[in-house]
Amino acid sequence: MKRPTIADIARRAGVSKGAVSYALNGQPGVSEATRANILAISKELGWQPNSAARALNGARAHTIGLALFRPARTLGMEPFFMELISGIETELADRSYALMLQVVADHTQEIEVYRRWWGEGRVDGAFLVDLHLGDARVEAMRSLNMPVVVIGHPSQAGPLSTVWSDDGLAIRETVEYLVALGHRSIARVAGLPRLVHTTLRDQAFVQACQDAGPGRVEHLILHTDYTGEEGARMTRRLLSSPRRPTAIVYDNDIMAVAGLSVAQEMVLDVPADLSIVAWDDSPLSQVVRPPLTALTRDIPAYGACAARQLLALIAGEPAALSVEDRPATLIPRGSTGPARGPR
Repeated sequence: MKRPTIADIARRAGVSKGAVSYALNGQPGVSEATRANILAISKELGWQPNSAARALNGARAHTIGLALFRPARTLGMEPFFMELISGIETELADRSYALMLQVVADHTQEIEVYRRWWGEGRVDGAFLVDLHLGDARVEAMRSLNMPVVVIGHPSQAGPLSTVWSDDGLAIRETVEYLVALGHRSIARVAGLPRLVHTTLRDQAFVQACQDAGPGRVEHLILHTDYTGEEGARMTRRLLSSPRRPTAIVYDNDIMAVAGLSVAQEMVLDVPADLSIVAWDDSPLSQVVRPPLTALTRDIPAYGACAARQLLALIAGEPAALSVEDRPATLIPRGSTGPARGPR
C-alpha cells in the first residue's frame, strides 16, 4: 500500500490537481460544493499533508530534534534519558509536536544531522545534551540561527538558552551526610571526564571533602563510561585497595547496582562494610537489596521544562536565557550506614 496523494484525490473527484490544492489549502478557485467533495474524499482516503514539504514552503514542521552521541545498545538501559524523553514527549504531545530522535557516532555527525534537519525544514528547533568542555556544537548551533535549548549547565553554553540544575548542591549534601555517619574515606565513581556536569561534580566533591576539615576526609575520583561493566571494574579496584573506601558515590544507578553486586561478591556487607549512594533514583535503585540511597529529582518534569522553554523560543515568546530547575535531593535508604570504627 502507498500513501494517498493529491493525484489520487483528483482522480477520485474528477478534477485537476490544482483544484485539489486550492480546496485543501482553503484558497479560492473552486466552488464550495467541489471543495466539500474534495475534503470528504481526502478524509476517506486518509490523506495527510507532507510536513517536510510544508516546512520547505515556510510552514512549521511541528517537530523537535534530538541527536544523542551514545551507543544505541545502551540507551534503553539508561533510566535518566528514558525519563527525560518521556517528560519532553508529554509536553510536546500536548502541543501537537513530535520528537525526532537519532543516535550519532560523534559530535561531527551530530552537527551535520542538525544542519540537515534544519536546512530541510524537518525541525523547528532542537535540544543539545551532554555538553563537553569547549564544545564545538555550541558555536555550530548558534551559527544555524535555529531555536536551541541546552539541557545542561550554562557555563559552557555560550549564547544558547539553558535548562539546568545545581549538581554541586546535591554533591555537597551527600558528602556532608556521609561525613556525619563517620565516613573518612569516600570515593566517587564518576562519568566521562570531558563532560561539563562531570567536571562540576568532581569540583564540588573535592571541595566538600576539603571543607570537612584539613586531612579529615580522604577522597578519590575514578572516571568511567557510565556502563555497569565499568562501574563494576572500578568498584573491584577500589575494594581491592589496601586503603579501601568506606563509602562510594556513583554517577548513575546502573553503576551503583553493579558496585553493590561486586561488594556482595567480595563478601562485604552493605552498609556495615561499605555505604553506597547512587545518582538518579530510578526504580532500579529501589528493587535491589538493600535498596540504594539515592540522589533523586523529577527527571520527567526536567524534560518537560526544557520542552516548554524550546517551544517558547520557537513561538517567539519571551523566554529566559537560563532556567534553573530544582536540584537533586538525597533519599537515605538501606545502602548507607555508620562507618565502622571510631569517628
